[in-house]
Amino acid sequence: MKETIYNSIQVVLSILMIVVILLQQKGSGLSGVFGGSSNVYSTKRGVDKILHWGTIALALIFFGVALLRLI
Repeated sequence: MKETIYNSIQVVLSILMIVVILLQQKGSGLSGVFGGSSNVYSTKRGVDKILHWGTIALALIFFGVALLRLI
C-alpha cells in the first residue's frame, strides 16, 4: 500500500518537474552553445523566478520521497 502511494507521488512529481523545466526553456536551443546567445547575464523576474524556485522545490520533494522509500 505504501509503495503504491510513494510510486504515484513520484510519478506525479516527475511529470510536474518535466513540465516546469520545459516551461523555463525560452528558445535557447543549441545557439547558446556556439555563442549565439546575446544575454550574458540576466536576472530572473516574475514567472521566470517562480518557475526557477518551483523547480528547486519539486526536485527537493522528489528526492525526499525517494529517500523515504528507502527507509
